[in-house]
Amino acid sequence: MAKNKTTQTELSVKDFIEQIGDPVQKQDSFALAEMMQQESGFEAKMWGSAIVGFGSYHYKYDSGHQGDAPLVAFSPRSAAISLYLAIDVDTKAQLLAQLGKHKTGKGCVYVKKLADVDTGVLRKMIRHSLDYMKQKYPAHS
Repeated sequence: MAKNKTTQTELSVKDFIEQIGDPVQKQDSFALAEMMQQESGFEAKMWGSAIVGFGSYHYKYDSGHQGDAPLVAFSPRSAAISLYLAIDVDTKAQLLAQLGKHKTGKGCVYVKKLADVDTGVLRKMIRHSLDYMKQKYPAHS
């Protein structure tokens, strides 16, 4: 069975964000960390070397593969900030239509900078994601 690459670490979230070269992305990352902590009630933790996550849940696939992952998370990447949010399809479509300038991938929402999006809508997305994940994985922490 393959070992999960992205696990919670003891690395410092503050140190990780401090080393971001782009000043706007650094400021946005500190703001996102504060926003996600306020909405989730969980302290920011590093997952792997580049993901800032909040809370955790345990998953187990039919294949037998299992592991832990953050309930909500973000990762400042060179092209954009990746937001890891799991929201039911209908709600996600409604909220994305109101979010502002973004791109989407299979499981992520990508934003260049927080100034491009409505942070009130982003907070709603974080709350919806937390509710969705807590329903799907009731034994969260």
